[in-house]
Amino acid sequence: MSATAPAPRFRWWHGAVILVAANAVSFWPAGVLGDAAFYTSFRLPPYAPPDWLFAPLWLVLNITSLVALARVANLDVENPAGQLDVDAAGRRRELVLISEGVGWLLFAVFTTLFFWLHSPVLAAADTVAGLLVAVVSVAAAASLDRPAAGLIGLRLLWLLLASAVAVSVALHNPDPFLSAAPAPGVEALQ
Repeated sequence: MSATAPAPRFRWWHGAVILVAANAVSFWPAGVLGDAAFYTSFRLPPYAPPDWLFAPLWLVLNITSLVALARVANLDVENPAGQLDVDAAGRRRELVLISEGVGWLLFAVFTTLFFWLHSPVLAAADTVAGLLVAVVSVAAAASLDRPAAGLIGLRLLWLLLASAVAVSVALHNPDPFLSAAPAPGVEALQ
């Protein structure tokens, strides 16, 4: 009698469902291209990436995040070294799964906050929250599966830049949804 590996808990179609659902929610309020005029009307910092880069980069980051999620979800956390290690690994795996779920939710609602509600402040809060979630995911995944942590780390690096841009936009531009002017004492970007 031979031992067989357990069936994967996370299959390719799980990732496809997550990708399609999150992007459908994301596309709904502003369409595939978003409200490009709204974004380009802002005073942007000099380090802001070009607007055409966002869609292809997020597609790559979505795929790498799903690969990481599949790797962690399919980990066998049983450890013959002792029950304490199994419990700790299980908790870390659960933390990655929860934080990645929150990350997908934040990704899905971003366009509603930014392009539909026209709120750079709420969009900045969403982006910074996404960065914090990515930090948690990378930290929790690092001891479970280093390649998964590296794949999530790609998103973390992008969100470092995106958070800096989003916070700058929120500080230096009016927020029509919140009826807020640029932050007091903050000079306009040139």
